[in-house]
Amino acid sequence: MRKGVYILPNLFTTGNLFCGFWAIISVFQEKYYLAAIAILLAAAFDILDGKVARLSGATSKFGVQYDSLADLISFGVAPAILAFSWALRPYGRFGWLAAFLFVVCGALRLARFNVMAASGDTKYFKGLPIPAAATMIALTILLYLRLIETGWIKDIVILFMIYALAFLMVSSIRYFSFKEFDLARRKPFSLFIFIVLSMVVIVMEPVIVLFFFIFSYTFSGPVNMVRLWQKKRAMRKLEPTLEDDATVRG
Repeated sequence: MRKGVYILPNLFTTGNLFCGFWAIISVFQEKYYLAAIAILLAAAFDILDGKVARLSGATSKFGVQYDSLADLISFGVAPAILAFSWALRPYGRFGWLAAFLFVVCGALRLARFNVMAASGDTKYFKGLPIPAAATMIALTILLYLRLIETGWIKDIVILFMIYALAFLMVSSIRYFSFKEFDLARRKPFSLFIFIVLSMVVIVMEPVIVLFFFIFSYTFSGPVNMVRLWQKKRAMRKLEPTLEDDATVRG
């Protein structure tokens, strides 16, 4: 701290924290649309601060801790308050306990990430990242306001969703981190076309497309876990056959 702190990445982290605080204030004013947008903006700042810190070599222990505190506000407290005020209030105690569970699991997820950050494994996350869980809640609310606007089914959807997201955050399910996906290097031309087309589609229907992306990412972990489990199970079934073949040949 005597040597100072890196300004640029910490400014992006401050932007993340500001958006989280803005989301909470918007919930108090019952401006749920703005609160969801603020959470999405916080996620954008969270991506940028990490990228800027790595590209500029400005990573530090202070930045890691500051980022975690900002994430807990923007992706833990803010979406929990938004979900409770928008959909979980009718459930009373069960509603605010579900929101509190989301905050606790988010805090545990951040603490575990900080402890395991020194392991060197950057390809996968252990458990659903808290920004993805918060983004899932925000986009679900935006999609509901975009397509349905009214109805009681939103309460049940959010209630089940917040429990599922809380479980995924503290689970051991692996999620792809995208940290090794370097766009500065040469990539196949088809990937460039896919990115351009994705940007066009996002501009046309941003809420629907982004919801599809984050929904796919959220369930990619459990799907890959089931596929890996089936693969290991098939290998175990083949082991006796391979041992018998080896005995016969011997």
